[in-house]
Amino acid sequence: MPKLKTRKSVAKRFRMTKHGKIKRNKAFRGHLRGSKSASRKMKLSKPDLVSLSDANAIKRMLPYG
Repeated sequence: MPKLKTRKSVAKRFRMTKHGKIKRNKAFRGHLRGSKSASRKMKLSKPDLVSLSDANAIKRMLPYG
């Protein structure tokens, strides 16, 4: 059976956890940080998990995740 190709753009954005869930970084933290509160900026810096409805599509793009 041939090797499966990994979508490299997806591999750069997502990581698998030990139990098979998918981690992602949060959006809205690139610029305009002066108008955001300190607690909001702290919450944006921590990674989050991908929703289950999107996880199956991402897992197909990361066959060796």
